[in-house]
Amino acid sequence: NGYYDRFRGRAMYPIIDLRGNVIAFGGRRINNEDKSVAKYINSSDTPVYKKSTVLYALNYAKNSKHKGIILAEGYMDVIALHAAGFENAVATLGTAITPEHARIVKKYTSNVVLAYDSDSAGQNATSKALRILNDAGVDAKVIRMDGAKDPDEYIKKFGAKKFESLMSESRSRFEYD
Repeated sequence: NGYYDRFRGRAMYPIIDLRGNVIAFGGRRINNEDKSVAKYINSSDTPVYKKSTVLYALNYAKNSKHKGIILAEGYMDVIALHAAGFENAVATLGTAITPEHARIVKKYTSNVVLAYDSDSAGQNATSKALRILNDAGVDAKVIRMDGAKDPDEYIKKFGAKKFESLMSESRSRFEYD
């Protein structure tokens, strides 16, 4: 009965537009044992926030000294990548890349390295992202993260230098398929 906080029991992350304005929030479940609630949730779509058109941390990545963009699944991966020195990382806030995301990426670069999770959902999302990015004229490559499920875990286990070597070993769309 009554009102409750939609983001209760979650660590909160601001979602910021290209001008530096907070336009939405993401929340990660703190209690990982409670599988009855979604691990991640975002603000609902509003006139200023549409999940299908926002890339998390693009406001920082657009000014990075690194060439290209690293595309990850979510904010935890992007935060880990930025902390490790990869300021050119962004996320689609889930696996749902859209043609609009690809058009936005194309405005900043034509080179993307996909660093989606190594689980089956992440691999399916990688195949979809390769097609969508290719259709937008973006050259996308894929990182293979053996021994870790995502960039966050990989960097914690093996370090930034090892992740950087993965970047140089990234595979093209045809090598991935």
